[in-house]
Amino acid sequence: MIDTVPFPEQTHAASGAGRERYARLDALLQQVIAQARALNIPISDRIQPHVRINRRATGRFGACFANKRDGTFLIEISDMLLSASDKVCRQTLAHEILHTCYGCQNHKKRWHHYAELMNRAYGYAIRRADSPERLGVERKTVARYVVRCTRCGAEIPRERRSRLILHPEEYRCAKCGGRLILEQPGEEECRDKRAI
Repeated sequence: MIDTVPFPEQTHAASGAGRERYARLDALLQQVIAQARALNIPISDRIQPHVRINRRATGRFGACFANKRDGTFLIEISDMLLSASDKVCRQTLAHEILHTCYGCQNHKKRWHHYAELMNRAYGYAIRRADSPERLGVERKTVARYVVRCTRCGAEIPRERRSRLILHPEEYRCAKCGGRLILEQPGEEECRDKRAI
């Protein structure tokens, strides 16, 4: 994912274990940059040397930010990956640095080609999107809503108050075709009912 918004200067104001985390991620970033260059993947030579950790991201593991003013790129990863293995962190960093290649600001054919080169050469599993389960990290958020199948008991967690949450009776379980019910209303649901 690439955003073209200005970003603040990167600082490493952390101390102790925080500083070690930043140093680890910065070293992994340099390894991934070297790996991409060894494969002649045309990544930008204007990638900032420090990785920014995002403590608020819940729906993504990484991001690549392009600074239009000076042509540099900032790579950011979610704090969910701080406990992940080096390989998982390198895989996520590799995903993001591929966005610095010309024509790879999205996940189209050229980006996929470069991702496949990295996957074959280094044993990564770079994809357009990933899940906490696949990466072996703990999910950061707890679902606000859970829809449950009355027949097989399958659970469908949801973060947002979608049509499925508002009208589960209009849907059927994908596994067995059973009826769906809202099992766990979120805080918004409770507030809305109190307001009526």
